[in-house]
Amino acid sequence: MELKGKKVLILADDMYEDMELWYPKIRLTEAGATVKVAGVEKRTYHGKHGYPVEADDKISAYNPKDFDCVVIPGGYAPDRMRRSKSLLDFVKKMHDGNKVVASICHAAWVPISAGIVKGKTMTCFYAIKDDLVNAGAKYVDQSVVVDGNIVSSRTPDDLPDFCKAIISLLAGKGEYRPVTTEAMEEAEAHL
Repeated sequence: MELKGKKVLILADDMYEDMELWYPKIRLTEAGATVKVAGVEKRTYHGKHGYPVEADDKISAYNPKDFDCVVIPGGYAPDRMRRSKSLLDFVKKMHDGNKVVASICHAAWVPISAGIVKGKTMTCFYAIKDDLVNAGAKYVDQSVVVDGNIVSSRTPDDLPDFCKAIISLLAGKGEYRPVTTEAMEEAEAHL
């Protein structure tokens, strides 16, 4: 239970990418974290594929000081989420408090709108790469990128690396770096 005592908040809105919410929720709970779900309202939200998730409460009911990490799933939900001042304030306060802010796929829209990506190296779904770059981030195309307290990934295929990076940071093990083709080639060049 490497995350015992850690608290994670997962953000939700309608049309979230089902796997990008449920995989981290299950994996982080399995690792021992207390995981809550919040939306702009306290109600049931439905994923792109129809899977429901019940928000434990409204985002405005939670204090960023009480959490170690916020996870933002992709899908179409981030376009809705970024319209909420209370949600963006929560994410910004998490970042400013050096707490883990993790976004996957289209979820990069939320840190962009929260004003926390300038000067950061990140990844996202390729369709919003220009949004990330125009907000001042450096885009890289890899399964997971960790820059300080920000974790980002591209698609549901990246969920194993995404969750390993979150767990590594929360457990105090430092940055998780997946084995990439470039890293393998670099290691082979030194043999």
